[in-house]
Amino acid sequence: MKHDRTKKKYIVCTLMAALLLNLTGCGQKDAQKEVDTKIVLMTGFADEEVFRISSLSCTKPEIMVYMTNMQNEYEAVFGSQIWEAADGALEPKIKETVIARMAQVKTMVLLAESYNVTLDKEEHEKVKKAAGAYYESLGKKEKAELSVEKSTIEMMYKELALAGKVYDRIIADVNPEISDDEARTITVQQILVSDAQAAIEIAKRAKEGEDFEVLAEKYSEDPVVTTSFGIGQKEEAYEKVAFDLDTGEISNAVQTKNGYYILRCMSSFDIKQTDANKEKIISQRKTEAFNEVYNGFVSGLTKNINQELWDSIHLLHDDEIQTATFFTVFEEYFDH
Repeated sequence: MKHDRTKKKYIVCTLMAALLLNLTGCGQKDAQKEVDTKIVLMTGFADEEVFRISSLSCTKPEIMVYMTNMQNEYEAVFGSQIWEAADGALEPKIKETVIARMAQVKTMVLLAESYNVTLDKEEHEKVKKAAGAYYESLGKKEKAELSVEKSTIEMMYKELALAGKVYDRIIADVNPEISDDEARTITVQQILVSDAQAAIEIAKRAKEGEDFEVLAEKYSEDPVVTTSFGIGQKEEAYEKVAFDLDTGEISNAVQTKNGYYILRCMSSFDIKQTDANKEKIISQRKTEAFNEVYNGFVSGLTKNINQELWDSIHLLHDDEIQTATFFTVFEEYFDH
């Protein structure tokens, strides 16, 4: 289903929008919380080995591919001046996101091993074709600056494919059937006031035929007049009254922790919103099922970083380095 593909992209791709929200301070925690990928210092690393999770390593060329593609995606949207505008704060954030995402992919590869999840012949062929397509898109200077070989791209795409496949395995038993009652979504108009007597009077006027939206514009202390929601998404007292209303019916004043609401039911069963809510509930169930397995697995892994090498890695500011299709090429072959 579409939301499953989106979820897998979240796990195995860059999540540029999420990073942007974090940078601006406007984001909220995703349903799938960031797993603790803090990596501790350790000596004895191989050349260009940036970090190690259990038996798997991540090298500088891998980091550079992820980071450079993210960088160029940003520049395609905001222009190269974004680095100056961000006053140096953006690069560290990108680096943090890159190492967290790559640690997550490596962890899921280990998880795939524990589940005996492997790629079949067709999937291996897709990996090779995707790697060939991306590698051939790189210019001579890009290959040199990223220090990347085609075999590295193949390995990275193989890991992304395994991450998606083990995710599918973990959430396979989640029941996709959601009843209309469970996902039922209604749409109401609302008026919020702080004073109980005022609420009673406004409710009376609305029931006597005064225009509800006009009353809301004049008296409501909540700028939101029309709202759609499902079960469990509002305060209990508010929700109980709202779900008991028939279409067109107006409630008495409802006391909540925010004040007194008067509600007018616009739709007692919004089919479109109910279907959308079913998707949301299924997605939440799958997230919970995945996190239960993943969080328990990652807590038992050793995580170590080559701090000196990691600190030496920086963005490449060069007009000849424009690669930004690493993830889109992968999706072309594995988004099905």
